Amino acid sequence: MSIRIEGIQKRFGDFIALDNLDLSIRSGELTALLGPSGSGKTTLLRIIAGLEQADSGRVHFNEQDITGQHVSERGVGFVFQHYALFKHMTVFDNVAYGLTVKPKKLRPTKAEIDKKVRELLELVQLGWTAERYPAQLSGGQRQRIALARALAVEPKVLLLDEPFGALDAKVRAELRRWLRRLHDEIHITSVFVTHDQEEALEVADRIVVMNKGRIEQEGSPDEVYDKPANPFVYEFLGNVNLFRARVQQGKSRIGTEEVPSPEHSQAEEQQGFAYVRPHEIDVFTEAHSDRIAVTLDLITLVGPSARLEVLRTDDQQLIHIELPKEHFKALNLQQGDTAWIKPRYSQVFLGEGI
Repeated sequence: MSIRIEGIQKRFGDFIALDNLDLSIRSGELTALLGPSGSGKTTLLRIIAGLEQADSGRVHFNEQDITGQHVSERGVGFVFQHYALFKHMTVFDNVAYGLTVKPKKLRPTKAEIDKKVRELLELVQLGWTAERYPAQLSGGQRQRIALARALAVEPKVLLLDEPFGALDAKVRAELRRWLRRLHDEIHITSVFVTHDQEEALEVADRIVVMNKGRIEQEGSPDEVYDKPANPFVYEFLGNVNLFRARVQQGKSRIGTEEVPSPEHSQAEEQQGFAYVRPHEIDVFTEAHSDRIAVTLDLITLVGPSARLEVLRTDDQQLIHIELPKEHFKALNLQQGDTAWIKPRYSQVFLGEGI
C-alpha cells in the first residue's frame, strides 16, 4: 500500500503544525518521521490515520483519495507510545478485540479468531502470555502485544507513534532490532514517529527529517547521515563540530588546512562553516602546518571508544572527538597535554551555520 500526501496544511490556532507538505511513501517500506518536538511528525501520522483532519490537502492510499474517509474505513493499524491495552482483558482478548467488534457479516468465526490470535502471539514471540493480563507483563512485552493487536485486523498500513518512547534504553534497543526483523517478515507499509536519531537510522528503510512543519530531507539512512541537505539535518543527526571556513572556487580553508569543496566550485570568496563529526577527526602528537593545536580538557572512556573534549589553543573553541580506545591509548596522551588534530572529512555550508 503506497501513501501519497499532497499539499497538507494544518494549524492549531496561530501555530502552523504542517506547512503545505508533500510526501510519498512506497509500498512495503518502513519509514521514520524524525524530528524535534513540535516538528509536525505526530500530526502528520494522525492525519494519515484519519484521527486528525487537515485544513487543506489530500491523502491517497494506492492513488485512491481517502481524505474524507473515517478512521474506521481506512484499514489502518495504530500503535501508541503507552500501549493502550485493556487492563481488564487477558492478552488473548486484547489481541482479539479488533476482530470481535467487526460487523457481524465481516466477523470471523470463533475458531478463526482463536487461530489468528495464537498465530499473532507466536509472531511476536509471546505465545505463552495468552491467558495473562497486561499488568503481569513487562513494558517491552506489552508493546509487542499492542503491535499484535494492531496487526490482527490485517491493516493496509501500520502507524506507530513513538512506540518505544516509554521504555528504558536496553529494552528500546532490543525492540528496535525485533521490529526490523518483524517488518522483514511481513512487509506491511509502516510509518513510525520518533525523535531518536539512532532509532531511525537503525530501523527505517527511509527517513523523513522534519522541522517546523516542513520536510528538511528524505532518503535512506545512509543518505541523510552521510550527505545531510542542510545544517539543520547535520546537527540533528548526531553530534557535530563547527569550524569557520573561507570558501572560494571549490576549496575551503579551515585554519591553515585547505580541503576540497567541489559543491562550491562557483563560489566567490565568502564565509562558510565546515561541519565535522567527532569520529571524523584524526589526533596526532606532533605539530604540522595543516594541523590544529589543541589541549586535552576531558577524556572519557566508554566501552570500546575514547571520547575527548579538547580546546583549540588559539581561540579556546571546544571540539568533541571520538576515537577507538586502543588507538587513543597508543597515543599515550593525558588530560592537559597538547595535541594536534586534523578533520578527515568535512561538509561545508555557506552562510551563518547553526
